[in-house]
Amino acid sequence: MNIPQIAAIADAALAARLDDAINNKTKPLGSLGVLEQMARQIGLVQRTTAPAVTDPAILVFAGDHGVVAEGISAFPQDVTWQMVENFLAGGAAINVFAQQNGISLTVVDAGVNHDFGPREGLVDMKVAHGTRNFAQQAAMSVAQCELALERGMQLAAALPGNVVGFGEMGIGNTTAAAALMHKLTGTPAAACVGAGTGLSAEGVLHKQHVIEAAARLHAQAAQPLDVLAAFGGFEIAMMAGAMLKAAELRKLLLIDGFIVTSALLVAARLQPNILDYCLFSHCSNEQGHRQMLEALNGRPLLNLGLRLGEGTGSALALPLVQAAVNFLNRMATFASAQVSEKSS
Repeated sequence: MNIPQIAAIADAALAARLDDAINNKTKPLGSLGVLEQMARQIGLVQRTTAPAVTDPAILVFAGDHGVVAEGISAFPQDVTWQMVENFLAGGAAINVFAQQNGISLTVVDAGVNHDFGPREGLVDMKVAHGTRNFAQQAAMSVAQCELALERGMQLAAALPGNVVGFGEMGIGNTTAAAALMHKLTGTPAAACVGAGTGLSAEGVLHKQHVIEAAARLHAQAAQPLDVLAAFGGFEIAMMAGAMLKAAELRKLLLIDGFIVTSALLVAARLQPNILDYCLFSHCSNEQGHRQMLEALNGRPLLNLGLRLGEGTGSALALPLVQAAVNFLNRMATFASAQVSEKSS
């Protein structure tokens, strides 16, 4: 398949103009901290000293996982489709935060084990009714994996705006994400596995053992797409495809928590320049997320103890993106405000 080609954002001349614009605002040098770094990055992504946030969107991908048959979740698989219904009814946390911050929300059936029928607000991109049990066989065929990636690319290409956040829903997907992290980073499974939807210590240990056994079963999977097919979910693969296409189109990517970051991990192994386009919204309370962020050199904007998923961290981080853009565009310079600069 054709993987989108992503250009690095490095531009020395533009970077110098952005630095000059940031440093001449009415403030001590560096006093807006991470917001200054964000303004610089967003300007480089958009190739301008006057960046803007237009039509921000969050894509929430839902999919089911065959590995739930191994007893790795505290909740039954039906919760996946029930939560999709909650999204469509406007009752989930992501609905509240997206509406609060003026973000359009798209819910995507990537592979839920349920037939919704035609529904307003639901985009049907279903590849299959959930993945296979990766403790017994590969979660997806290569063809299914590629189809999920391609459908994610189609979704990203159709978005009108320049900022895209990502969210997910899928009982069992912390197990898939932990397996991807284990295989792609070499981190011991014990450090990748967390409580997910609320497993006991015994349940977490069982999940670890399932992943370790599956890693032995799929020991031949080494390339990113092979690893994704062996352990991933349709929602994770579709997210990875959407991320790759969005970055190719020079959109800014708001990365949510553990599962979303696992999709980025795959995408970054395919196209390392994608990281130039990413803002990491928060550090999840799910075990392993901090190390996954470190593997990607990702600096989280927020640390609120979140572990809900759904794209909630992305929605909560958007006001910080807007603040970075707004200070760059609206804040007075020393000259325009007739404020004396620091003495040399």
